[in-house]
Amino acid sequence: MNVKQAIIERRSVKHFDPEHVITEEEVTELMEHVILSPTAFNIQHWRFVRVQDKDQRQQIQDASWGQAQVTEASLLLVLCADLNAWEKQPERYWQNSPQGIQDFLLPAIEDYYTNHHQAQRDECLRSSSIAAMSIMLMAKELGYDSCPMDGFDFDKVAKIINLPHDHIITMMITIGKKTEDANRRGGQLSLNEVLLNDRF
Repeated sequence: MNVKQAIIERRSVKHFDPEHVITEEEVTELMEHVILSPTAFNIQHWRFVRVQDKDQRQQIQDASWGQAQVTEASLLLVLCADLNAWEKQPERYWQNSPQGIQDFLLPAIEDYYTNHHQAQRDECLRSSSIAAMSIMLMAKELGYDSCPMDGFDFDKVAKIINLPHDHIITMMITIGKKTEDANRRGGQLSLNEVLLNDRF
């Protein structure tokens, strides 16, 4: 499937075959492509919690106001991000680069994020959102459908997955074999309304 087709066909599917099992090979292929997504300063803030335990899945469904897709999907990913990834051995993010690039970027990372808490959070949200789209498009490539979710109690899910204090949850994504098509698109705004030239 080409990218254009995947973008057109990707829809937010909410009904999955609960009997379908995604293979470990498919999960690995999916995630190996997802982690190629870009991040600011190559910090790779995102952390992906794959929830397999049935009891945990049920608890998360309860925290998602009963949405069945949480337990029916073949794969449930809780997308999280490390707010302090920028200061955790940042040399790892540029270990394959020439020394000159490392000498420039490592101080730049420290200068940019130190005491800049809004930037830390904003970058986590941006980076994990880019990864989320990669997840959904790659899932389509593998023959699966998906649904991004923010309709859940973030604090409850954080407790269920034992989220570290310096991490945030950005969204969840369910992935599986659909049993029902998504509803018709609600209505796209015209390109003229959303694409501006030079300024508002």
